Amino acid sequence: MKKKNFSKKVSIVDVGPRDGLQNEKKSISLDARFQFIKLLAEAGVKRIESGAFVSSKWVPQMSGSEELCERIYEAQRKGVLPKNLVWPCLVPNERGMEVALKSHVKEIAIFASASETFSKRNINCTIAESLDRYARVITMAKKNKIRVRAYLSMCFGCPFEGEISEAVVVRLVKKLISMGAYEVSIGDTIGVANPEQVRRLVTKLIAAVGEGPLAMHFHDTRGTALANILASLNLGIRTFDSSLGGLGGCPYAPSATGNVATEDVIYMLHGMGFETGVDLTKLIAINKVMAKELRHELPSLVGKAGLPKLIP
Repeated sequence: MKKKNFSKKVSIVDVGPRDGLQNEKKSISLDARFQFIKLLAEAGVKRIESGAFVSSKWVPQMSGSEELCERIYEAQRKGVLPKNLVWPCLVPNERGMEVALKSHVKEIAIFASASETFSKRNINCTIAESLDRYARVITMAKKNKIRVRAYLSMCFGCPFEGEISEAVVVRLVKKLISMGAYEVSIGDTIGVANPEQVRRLVTKLIAAVGEGPLAMHFHDTRGTALANILASLNLGIRTFDSSLGGLGGCPYAPSATGNVATEDVIYMLHGMGFETGVDLTKLIAINKVMAKELRHELPSLVGKAGLPKLIP
């Protein structure tokens, strides 16, 4: 079989300002969150998950996301941030969508699960109930010309249920796309996947929906995230979620430590000849800024080691 001539351009979605910061014990100021987003944009990241319209009681780190969105909107309007910067916010329900409609967002993200147990623990409803809820959210978004990105968590394993059926993942991805999501991010929420498992599932997903609407979201809990990204790349996937410094995790999933670090992903991609439009040197500088802000070192290996000094 002739191998497809896949594009060398890769899209990075930095989820640090939302998925990254939500798992930090220390909440940082709105000024610091805005500066984080601004620095990522200046480094060339074109898609940045900015916040979440969730209860501050349960996720205090995302408190003030409405005001943050107002700042981003005004910064774009004044030319401080690029006009083409995409900055989705997580919307859990209709109430959150109502807030989104007042916040100038042009894209939202919804969050479903391939695990019934995790769905109940994370968003307090079954998978079917979550899809009903999101159908109403998507209707509201479409009516207001707001794009919808979907996350599907626990696609490779669940801390409560163990192995997750690939058929269930495929069915849910097809359902989310049919509901109106333009892209579905396939989550290895607890970092258990291996490249062969990724190859099997992604092959089935591509057969069902094609490469275009698929993104991959790997956690580096057990050190396999880059290998899993490589396996996905070889199958034609060209959109990956990552988090500056390796920030993040899920507060409702045991052992779900950080997302794969944006610096580490960019270093690998650029070394392999892929194009991302992201300045790695600037990312490493942002790592230092955020480590100081959060008062601890960030997990990223490239962030710690820096760029190698190559001998001519």
